[in-house]
Amino acid sequence: MRSRRSAGRRDGVVATILPPAGTVLLLLGFWELVSRGGIVDPLVLPAPTEVVDALSGLVGQPFYWDAVRVTVWEAAAGFAIGAGTGLVLGTMIALIPFVRRAIYPLAVAFQTTPQVALAPLFLVWFGFGLTPRILFAATTCFFPVLVSVIVGLGTTDPDARTLLRSFGASRWQQFRKLAWPSALPIVFAGIRTAVPLALIGALVGEFVGGNEGMGVLIMTFNQQLDMPQAFAIIASLAIIGLTAYRLVELADRRIVYWQRRPGE
Repeated sequence: MRSRRSAGRRDGVVATILPPAGTVLLLLGFWELVSRGGIVDPLVLPAPTEVVDALSGLVGQPFYWDAVRVTVWEAAAGFAIGAGTGLVLGTMIALIPFVRRAIYPLAVAFQTTPQVALAPLFLVWFGFGLTPRILFAATTCFFPVLVSVIVGLGTTDPDARTLLRSFGASRWQQFRKLAWPSALPIVFAGIRTAVPLALIGALVGEFVGGNEGMGVLIMTFNQQLDMPQAFAIIASLAIIGLTAYRLVELADRRIVYWQRRPGE
């Protein structure tokens, strides 16, 4: 019985990993062929092997890890602030009609304002340190979490709510035992969306007014026409973003263990 389960798990892992890995290898092979064959100027699109060589060289440089530390801190702090605010405010909007009427239209208006236009204002208001970049990352990832909480809490089964009420459950018990657990799958969907947005927000803040971080390295290497190094930084950002996304996904599977996902 255990051998069957372990075999099934191995087959599931293989079926999950092999298709995307094969696609990535195929794309990388095509990319290498296009770059090495002179179809595309290597200055525009360096070969993957050159990018790997550049990345291996960067990993040994202290300034690379300093930039990684700065960008990861900006994204993580911004995500914590933005997602935390979205969770609290979304819950209040979903449960309190007055708050929904008073605040939700303002939140929508804030979100529809192009976020990039706010970055220079953040520099004027908060200076050129880490604070404006953290706050910009927070504003970038705030709205997906807010909407997911509002939508998730709005999907509570009214019959189940009526049943709990008939047993004398208080509003807090109804929220804790029914509304919040039923909303968690949608809430985590919003959180998974917010994770890469926080990293994007941190990078945009660095592009606009940063003096350190991975965004600054990308601009520096672009100005030097050192494209393998620039692509190496982009590859590093992809690895960081994918790692963060997977961590949230693992938390989702641990916390929302009753939710069956596609392919499971």
